[in-house]
Amino acid sequence: MNTLQPTCRINVGCGSTPTNGWLNFDGSPGVRLAKHPLLTSLLDRLRFLEDENKRFIAFCRCSDIRWANAANSLPVPTGSADVVYSSHMLEHLDQKEAMQFLAEVRRVLKDEGIIRLAVPDLCRMIADYGTDRDADRLVSRTQLAHTRPKTLLQKLLWLFVAERGHHRWMYDASSLALLLTRAGFSHVVVQPAGSTMIQNPGDLNLREREDESLYVEAKRSGTD
Repeated sequence: MNTLQPTCRINVGCGSTPTNGWLNFDGSPGVRLAKHPLLTSLLDRLRFLEDENKRFIAFCRCSDIRWANAANSLPVPTGSADVVYSSHMLEHLDQKEAMQFLAEVRRVLKDEGIIRLAVPDLCRMIADYGTDRDADRLVSRTQLAHTRPKTLLQKLLWLFVAERGHHRWMYDASSLALLLTRAGFSHVVVQPAGSTMIQNPGDLNLREREDESLYVEAKRSGTD
């Protein structure tokens, strides 16, 4: 007699919005620091931590968030996941890292498993620029511009936290769909906020950051 396999759903790069009942992963140093209060206290005294960092570390201490480098590997068995969701994480990876991440998602997904991605919508940003003609606002919203650190402390802070705050690539619906296709996914669909192919999505927020996001889903099918 066949037995039903347990459902495994994964939220990658969950930040401060983990999904209840899912495996939640994030690559922030804060996830690791949450387990080391003495080190956190030392870094705080050295002024390596901003208020936002300290709030996230405190949140991680009372949340079931696991550390993972999404561009490297996800610590789950091959073919074990029904769904992989990631919101506003992909744009922090460069093009090579993004393909490595998607290859890892294909590895962990079951056949016909679903990937759902939410990213900042470049098309919406450009449309807003076409209305307000505010170039400074456009560049700021892309988060592709950097302010060079000057002092030793600023350079140390840059190494520790700043790199995670900047975007490495941006997408519109067409380019993100093409990326998923090139990564070997099928049934690629650009979804309106609130819609999904995921059956019984439970507590997954299908409208996360709706005012700035686009949502694309696809299925894993075929063999590597």
